[in-house]
Amino acid sequence: MKKAVPLMILTLLVSVLAAGCINGSNEKDEKLIIFHAGSLSIPFKQLEDEFSKYAEENLGVKVKFQDEADGSVKTVRKVTDLGKKADIVAVADYTLIPQLMVPNYADFYVLFATNEIVIAFTDKSRYADEITSDNWYEILARPGVTFGFSDPNQDPCGYRSVMVMKLADLYYGKPIFETLVEKNTNIHANSSLIVAPKEIRVKSDKVVIRPKETDLTGLVESGSLDYFFIYKSVAEQHNLKYVTLPDEINLKDFSKAEYYGQVSITLGSTGKTIKAKPIVYGVTVPKDAPHRELAMEFLRFLLSEKGREIFKANHQDFIWPPIAFGNVPPEIKDEVKIEG
Repeated sequence: MKKAVPLMILTLLVSVLAAGCINGSNEKDEKLIIFHAGSLSIPFKQLEDEFSKYAEENLGVKVKFQDEADGSVKTVRKVTDLGKKADIVAVADYTLIPQLMVPNYADFYVLFATNEIVIAFTDKSRYADEITSDNWYEILARPGVTFGFSDPNQDPCGYRSVMVMKLADLYYGKPIFETLVEKNTNIHANSSLIVAPKEIRVKSDKVVIRPKETDLTGLVESGSLDYFFIYKSVAEQHNLKYVTLPDEINLKDFSKAEYYGQVSITLGSTGKTIKAKPIVYGVTVPKDAPHRELAMEFLRFLLSEKGREIFKANHQDFIWPPIAFGNVPPEIKDEVKIEG
């Protein structure tokens, strides 16, 4: 009987050690849930690949990513309306975070990249050899020419595209918005305020609208759509031809913020009114992020020199240093400039 006691203890110790090994291995496999704008798909894929190597070498963690790309309004509403959990939320319009997520779902956000709206096309596009920065609106209005933009209710590129066409009214002194948007959709304007109904309808086969701007890329590449409004970085990443627009309407120039602000849009999806402004991307870690510690490591990586290099390689301007607002976590304070 006395010999059985050490055997029982030994068996127990082996079980405890085995359990520890199993738990230890589980701790080394961690998941990161990332919700981001469609226009961030290519740079974020590279970020995730590079961060995977970094985490394995420096943190002893093997990261599995759950990556979801959508229009930025839809991306935020996954958290605020559908109650989905995310570790990182990155959007193409940073103002969506303070408008829709702060203070209930997030308490800080960081501005990290910029962009501009262009009109992309290929050699297959009708009048591809004629379109310029001066006559683009005439080309789009021609019979037989088709063009697209993303859904303003789901995607900042969509509401920015229609605001660009409204700004074009002011810049060129011509009814461009009426010709291109109002005649072909139920999106309308009262003076300089655009209204995007909750259910957007297309009235003709001239215009194509999709949930996010990257959904239109394949249509243009295949030749089934002539032109689409898109971010310059995405056009570059997909090797598309594109026409740049005057700084007064392309939403790129920070010195023209007041000029852009003449136009605004009310979204049926949120009831919010958004003023046209220079394009700035934002990112946050939600308060209830399920893997917060690892999310902060990823955010540090994004905001570091390495993140800046990845964005530069993908033709997107990075804000340096990134600018943070709110209750900025200590983990990223060395990587950002804090303003409020």
